[in-house]
Amino acid sequence: MSISKQLTVFSGVQPTGNFHLGNYLGALTQWLDLQHKYHSIFCVVDYHAITVPQNAANLKRQVLDIAKIYLAAGINPRRALIFRQSDIAEHTELAWILNCAVARMSDLNKMTQFKDKAGSKNASVGLFDYPVLMAADILLYQTDIVPVGEDQLQHVELARDLAKRFNQQFGHAFTIPEAKINKEGARIMGLDDPTKKMSKSAASPANYIALLDKPETAVKKIKRAVTDSGSDIKYDVKNKPAISNLLTIYSLLANKSIKELERKYTGKGYGDFKNDLAEVVSKFLTDFQIKFHNISDRQVAKIFSQSAKKLRPIARTTLNKVKTNLGL
Repeated sequence: MSISKQLTVFSGVQPTGNFHLGNYLGALTQWLDLQHKYHSIFCVVDYHAITVPQNAANLKRQVLDIAKIYLAAGINPRRALIFRQSDIAEHTELAWILNCAVARMSDLNKMTQFKDKAGSKNASVGLFDYPVLMAADILLYQTDIVPVGEDQLQHVELARDLAKRFNQQFGHAFTIPEAKINKEGARIMGLDDPTKKMSKSAASPANYIALLDKPETAVKKIKRAVTDSGSDIKYDVKNKPAISNLLTIYSLLANKSIKELERKYTGKGYGDFKNDLAEVVSKFLTDFQIKFHNISDRQVAKIFSQSAKKLRPIARTTLNKVKTNLGL
């Protein structure tokens, strides 16, 4: 099947914070499967990163490191396009057009993530408006499928609404995207609080296991992870959220079913379970980091350049259609 006839998948990650095991298990493992089935486009969304203050040198470094994480995880540049958002100007131009033509203040006032992130009156306009840029990211490539976590569903719904609104008011220009959620492992919870999602921006490093954590550091985090009352190792999100979260991590990294793990640890305590899980996590991080450190900045720069060259004509075609429909 030619690329032109394949469905298109688009997703991206901000080059900020500590990319962690939850990001890997909730997003990247899903991407690995999708790249073999669809025309896959994976972005490092650096324009989204600057909605909050950034150090220029750190941002440049993190952009490269996120791309290396994609590659070390198994995203194949021969199967998927990996690019830097700021390399393609059409993202911001389309976002402005959507802002003016079809986005409404009432749309953005509904966005729960802004309410969670905006802690002061000094929050940038971009932090409020970034869901429209996210919509532009998706719509620019006539995306069919957007793999997201449950917390991002609202943003895909906004992209769908804006696309439908534009198509109805100004003539067809956009494919209406569909969200795809990886149900198992989509929400890896914090090691220090299993009622809250593992987070790149968590105040305490005890919340997450970063993909670039030293394996010995990760082992300590696993052994210190909170557990539930009792000693049974059973998957029960309501009554045993902590052990259920650890079972999910173990299951996905070891490629063993949760039922198989429950049987294995029948009659055993949390200590034995955590020791084995720590070993699994340590081996995963060791193998992953070897791959990560073997990828050079020059390789990433070449992949960015080649992908942008292929994507610009698609972006330009969409934007030209939008502008024509608007009379620009």
